[in-house]
Amino acid sequence: MSDKVTRREFVLTGTAGLAAAAAVPAFGQAPTIMTKTSVKPVVVASANGNRYKNGGSMTGVEKAFSMITQGSDVMDAVIAGVNIVELDPEDTSVGYGGLPNADGVVQLDSCCMHGPRRRAGGVAALEGVRTPSLVAQKVMDETDHHLIVGKGAQEFARSMGFKVEDDLNTERSRKAWIEWKRRTDPLHYLDPVKREAAMRRVALDMMADGWIDPNHFYGTINCDAINAKGEICGVTTTSGLAWKIPGRVGDSPILGAGLYVDNEVGAAGSTGRGEANIYNLTSYLIVENMRRGMHPKDAGMDAMKRIKANTVEKRLQRPDGNPNFNINFYVLNAQGEYAGLAMYAENNVSYAVCSENGAQTLPCEPLLPGKSTD
Repeated sequence: MSDKVTRREFVLTGTAGLAAAAAVPAFGQAPTIMTKTSVKPVVVASANGNRYKNGGSMTGVEKAFSMITQGSDVMDAVIAGVNIVELDPEDTSVGYGGLPNADGVVQLDSCCMHGPRRRAGGVAALEGVRTPSLVAQKVMDETDHHLIVGKGAQEFARSMGFKVEDDLNTERSRKAWIEWKRRTDPLHYLDPVKREAAMRRVALDMMADGWIDPNHFYGTINCDAINAKGEICGVTTTSGLAWKIPGRVGDSPILGAGLYVDNEVGAAGSTGRGEANIYNLTSYLIVENMRRGMHPKDAGMDAMKRIKANTVEKRLQRPDGNPNFNINFYVLNAQGEYAGLAMYAENNVSYAVCSENGAQTLPCEPLLPGKSTD
């Protein structure tokens, strides 16, 4: 990855003559002009993109990178990569076997963005289809819309030839839901504030007891990639927050929140607390930060600080006032530079990368020390 100071100095030096001859723009610094050159292909994803293989020989990032280097469209490649995770019942955060909602129903969300075509598509609260990312791609390719939800999304999927199943639970996800119901039934009689606090305690207890992977409570896989021509695409797909209110939609299918791609600048995607991401439209903010010349790491850290500053409700804070939740970002710019960021480094939170050097799982860089809960 190139040094950010050198790159900025280059931009500043190249524009010095123009700056001397022209007035300063009304809003200060002019946007950085991104010039496309040959780029080394790279795929960046959440950590589960380099963990699950669904019985095959490749992880998600390996599959996407292989397809990109063989000439496939970047969108087709990243979706094929996340399909591996969506279809793998061992990953309880997306697709088949994802942790269900409070009624025991698996509802899935996804969106995708095609940088060169300036197109996007998404689905939310989709039931019965194991690969919501492919349905999101159909929304992008076959309609004039960006987002189709609920029963409409299911009927659209059916009309596009997708198999609609009665139940996407596996034995594992159903047993986890039954255990959650067993632990939480008495809580339905508490007032809403006490119930939310009690629900959080139950979730933490179930993580400690091994019922829930701590990194999968919020679910999700994000995968973004760039090819040698500088074409950028991204996809995010999830089963959402474990035990969510039926119909709840998080950040994953929301453009600018769970995913944002600008082919001239870069891409950003997220996993973690979706509500915080939606409020701040953080993926969009990260891409705009990169447009102004920030390196992916700096762009992500700045956005993370925005989330921290906007987390003002006591129920969402640790005793020290910092957020009591984690959120992660995976960032890629048009030069092929990348970064993985997290609010906290708890549970060894990491991200996946695949390049000419092969697939790697790297630690995310945290904004704050410690853990989300004391």
